[in-house]
Amino acid sequence: MQHIGTASKIGVESQGLLNAKTVYWNLPPAALIEQSILRGESTLSADGALIVHTGQHTGRSPNDKFVARIANSPEESEIWWGKINQPISEDNFERIYHKMLAYLQGRDIFVQDMLAGAHPDYTLPIRIISEVAWASLFCHDLFIRIPAEKQKEHNPQFTVIHCPNMIADPATDGTATGTFILVNFSKNLVLIGGSAYAGEIKKSIFTVMNYLLPRKGVLSMHCSANVGARGDVALFFGLSGTGKTTLSSDPDRYLIGDDEHGWSEEGVFNFEGGCYAKTIRLSQQLEPIIWSATHRFGSVLENVVFDPTTRQIDFDDESLTENTRGAYPLDFIPNRVEKGYAGHPENIFFLTADAFGVLPPISRLTSEQAMYYFLSGYTSKLAGTERGLGTEPQATFSTCFGAPFLPLHPHRYADLLGKKLSQHNAQVWLVNTGWTGGAYGTGKRIRLPYTRAMIKAALLHQLDNVPMHQEPFFGFWIPESCPDVPSEVLNPQNTWSDREAYAVQAKALIERFQKNFAQFADAVDSRILNAGPHL
Repeated sequence: MQHIGTASKIGVESQGLLNAKTVYWNLPPAALIEQSILRGESTLSADGALIVHTGQHTGRSPNDKFVARIANSPEESEIWWGKINQPISEDNFERIYHKMLAYLQGRDIFVQDMLAGAHPDYTLPIRIISEVAWASLFCHDLFIRIPAEKQKEHNPQFTVIHCPNMIADPATDGTATGTFILVNFSKNLVLIGGSAYAGEIKKSIFTVMNYLLPRKGVLSMHCSANVGARGDVALFFGLSGTGKTTLSSDPDRYLIGDDEHGWSEEGVFNFEGGCYAKTIRLSQQLEPIIWSATHRFGSVLENVVFDPTTRQIDFDDESLTENTRGAYPLDFIPNRVEKGYAGHPENIFFLTADAFGVLPPISRLTSEQAMYYFLSGYTSKLAGTERGLGTEPQATFSTCFGAPFLPLHPHRYADLLGKKLSQHNAQVWLVNTGWTGGAYGTGKRIRLPYTRAMIKAALLHQLDNVPMHQEPFFGFWIPESCPDVPSEVLNPQNTWSDREAYAVQAKALIERFQKNFAQFADAVDSRILNAGPHL
């Protein structure tokens, strides 16, 4: 095998890879971009960002994700087996693994040695091996980079092998389709094939961290995080499309990270070294930080539409997918926390895109309500974030605001959150970034400037002494006023022209909450159960 770049002493042979044509080790962005364009994988935008189209997969494929079930292994009894963590047999995993090793013989491969976890006490050395150059650039942008002088000594503790052009055979391999995302905690290995959507790489490492860290007493979280000038940390929980990246990218605060974090005894730390932002209808005026980052050399833009002559991007064009994405390193964010970690959170925001249009745009939660709504994880899946979603949002409950990435039972994460809230007295807020004045199709999306103003007011303690009233359907505490937000916007009933229609929608959503929470009813404290909505 020919080797180009800075190779680790722990070669790809340690992962079973033999007879590759050329192994490109830890290439910098310029070299990866050059390789990607030469191979016909991508196009440069007018501003130098790399544009790629991922084919039929423009979002995650949750039904194609499996966890290897290894008899008598420690993880067999720990994994939350079911629809989220579908088991695949050890034999089928090994079969696909050896097919993948055979597939890569005689092919060029790109290796990126990276880190996950910014805090030195919880860092995981990782390796991503891909058959495409642009995916290697994506990993260089998204994960934590290693200084060049340390690359030779890198010893990966978890490896992802990424072959988007390799297809499985469901009849013999035990997969659902030709696409597969397989996690094996015994072999410290992830196999991805049949999908070019780069989010599968990112979320596979997130799944790994969600398995490893709670066993060390660290709460792993699907949230963004930032910190103010006085050291006050804020967390923003939410599923894709609810506003984690947008709302944490605040010119008045310092970004810790936009999606995945741990909460340890020392504070909050980022898992990643970059951001992966939704770019559909991206506005320079409303989201200047993300706009700037996605218009730079070294960024990766997935499935955006562009003029083939001028190479100008049309972020409003959703003809390929609603789930257009931009990946860029945190270095592209001017106000960032360079070390990737900070103290304990003072405020926590649960972001939900309510397609029913009945939840208030901001409300203060009691500690019991915080636990109830964390376990519920209500939001609406937005178009394109997963394969099979249509154009309309779908109301869903994703426990801990990240069920697809939780290998352990939700109680492991919820118990940790409860302990952290009790220890550090963080205030939890529920923020609806979805619809108001009616359900999806009738109402309107809550204006981003209003959401920003409400979050700013909470962070600056401007809502601490504002009179609040308890909303009658869900029991939320709603502020009666907020700087820079019309008071009628704060109470969702006031935005509906037909209050009876509002009540019907609210009761319909309450029934969904109660049906979903039945799975936790026997295992939680009665105070948490009673903190939920009641008809």
